[in-house]
Amino acid sequence: MSPTELGPAFFLATVAILATCRLVSRLLGRLGQPPVVGEMLAGVVLGPSLLGALLPGVEDGLFPHDLRPVLYVAGQVGLVAFMFHVGWDFRVDRLRSVATAAATVSAAGVAVPVGLGVALVATAGERTGILAAHVSMPVSALFVGVALAVTAFPMLARIIDERGLAGTRHGALSLGAGAVDDVVAWVLLAGVLSLAHGSPGLVSKAVLGGLGLVLVMAVVLRMHGRVAQLAERTAPEHLFWVVAGALFVVAWYTDVIGLYAVFGAFSLGVVFPRSPRLDRTVDTLGPVGTLFVPLFFTYSGLNTDFTLLGSGRVLLFTAGCVLLAVAGKFGACWLAARAAGEPNQVALRVGALMNARGLMQLVALNLGLEAGIVTQAMFSALIVVALVTTTMTTPLLALIERRDRAPRGSGLVPVAAAEAG
Repeated sequence: MSPTELGPAFFLATVAILATCRLVSRLLGRLGQPPVVGEMLAGVVLGPSLLGALLPGVEDGLFPHDLRPVLYVAGQVGLVAFMFHVGWDFRVDRLRSVATAAATVSAAGVAVPVGLGVALVATAGERTGILAAHVSMPVSALFVGVALAVTAFPMLARIIDERGLAGTRHGALSLGAGAVDDVVAWVLLAGVLSLAHGSPGLVSKAVLGGLGLVLVMAVVLRMHGRVAQLAERTAPEHLFWVVAGALFVVAWYTDVIGLYAVFGAFSLGVVFPRSPRLDRTVDTLGPVGTLFVPLFFTYSGLNTDFTLLGSGRVLLFTAGCVLLAVAGKFGACWLAARAAGEPNQVALRVGALMNARGLMQLVALNLGLEAGIVTQAMFSALIVVALVTTTMTTPLLALIERRDRAPRGSGLVPVAAAEAG
């Protein structure tokens, strides 16, 4: 397709995506699901699993292959804007009282799922025919393990905000553990990609580049006051371009070093100076994420074909992935929180929040697919994991809250509350 043909095709596809997302989100909203869950499912609805199976001509007409890279890039813009806003809203001061527990939960939330995923692929992977023929068993096993270890940090942050949990102990603990969890998981993913390419360079680049990012963020923190004063003297239209430029530079850098653009965007949001004019400028970027993130979900949905799961062995593998994903996240994080001295009512909620995979697992799967590590069948199986663990988060939280409310009131533990056994 020529550029003049891609323009109209992009506009039509975007209308179809936004309309479908709105419809599915409203339907699922009646079941208590947050909008991001509807957006994830809408992406699958528009792909070969549903629209392509029922009306293949319509799917091909709406999403020709030449258009799909455009959807991917536009989706990246939305992800970067969204994660910058998540970082901006992130309150580091709320993590001080839960730092030790968050480290314990994060360690368990990475180590146990990785171990279970590796064990599953090592024992059953070859018999399912789901593995890429040219990829070694260790690489495939480690990739599945890392995919199961990822936490849907953006969705976790959104659920905590929408449900008013930011001031609770389990909300702060989950945010801290989820942030560390995903950083570690992305370094591990860089290691898997390095193994797949037969070179340790990607891991070295990720680690050294990550240290460089930390140093830059530390400098930004030290310059808070000066930057805020300068921002108040800058015209709003100029300030917008400066903020957007800084955001995309950091996103580019973290993409190049292998930690992915969303982590650069989140990191910049966390350390970015605050002032009335900067606050208004950051708020203008919020709608960009709202508009373009659904395009990334649709891009993932176009790579998802549930008809590939028709084999009994593949279905068993998919079911095993789901069970181990829940056991490795919900179970391990709950036990780790209890071991760290958290009350059971806090530990259960932490396990439920950490269990969601959502957006971040989709990002990891797309990288694995692009690198040739993941087959279409494995991609679809792990999409099932993302959907199941994400959709179960809100109902599980509601169930835990109802259980606690009946005998003991709300069951919410403030962040500053003293640890109780």
